Amino acid sequence: MTDYTTVSIPTELAERVDETIEGTSFSSTSDLVRFLLRSIVIKHQKRGELTEAEFEEIAQQLEDLGYLE
Repeated sequence: MTDYTTVSIPTELAERVDETIEGTSFSSTSDLVRFLLRSIVIKHQKRGELTEAEFEEIAQQLEDLGYLE
């Protein structure tokens, strides 16, 4: 079972994303955000620019700032 966390974005941005994904294979803002974040992380890990430890540190900093729950 996968655990999930919440990421908050401004309502205006969420509305723009909803408009953007209309007619695509993305069924929600969350689907698109997951896809984009995975793409970014995979790209950086392949290039060696972002290690797993660095990723965890960034995630912890975002959580500490209240962006992740």
